Amino acid sequence: MPYLTRPVLPAGTLSRSPQPTIPTGDGLLLRPWRAEDAPAVHAAFQDPVMHQWHIRAADSEEEVRGWISEWQRGWEAERDVQWAVADAADDRLLGRVALRQVQLGDGVAEVAYWTTAAARGRGVAARATGALSRWALDGIGFQRLELTHAVANEASCRVAAKAGFALEGTKRRALLHPDGWHDMHLHGRVRGD
Repeated sequence: MPYLTRPVLPAGTLSRSPQPTIPTGDGLLLRPWRAEDAPAVHAAFQDPVMHQWHIRAADSEEEVRGWISEWQRGWEAERDVQWAVADAADDRLLGRVALRQVQLGDGVAEVAYWTTAAARGRGVAARATGALSRWALDGIGFQRLELTHAVANEASCRVAAKAGFALEGTKRRALLHPDGWHDMHLHGRVRGD
């Protein structure tokens, strides 16, 4: 049965070229992950704040090296595409930003991020998310980006707003964390916002 519409983005839109490095223009660099990032990622995941708002733990640098290998393959697979957020001056790891659950045909993806404890309070997540969103919507041609976070995570709500994502509603009991089910805010940003 034929479709009545064409894909928003055809297969190969991402993978036909190498994963880019994206400068934010204000001191940050979104770059592909490297194996040598494993110690910094492992250290970031020892932070209790990461345990509060994320559902994954890092028990060893070796485990994190496995994550990084997965993240590196994500670009080619065009499913879950991850960038390290680094300081443009010294390449120090400040966090991560990603397009997850990429659906090229629909032109939709979910944005996700985290920051190291030392990077919090400096606008790193909002700046990185804004730069990634501009690249995805204006540069690549995605139609819609979504961002979800636990309703109780007020800092993430501020990041979403600063990065241009409108609050669209609440997904009730949508994600299981170690402390139970969390309601999740759903934010969206569409091309032209």
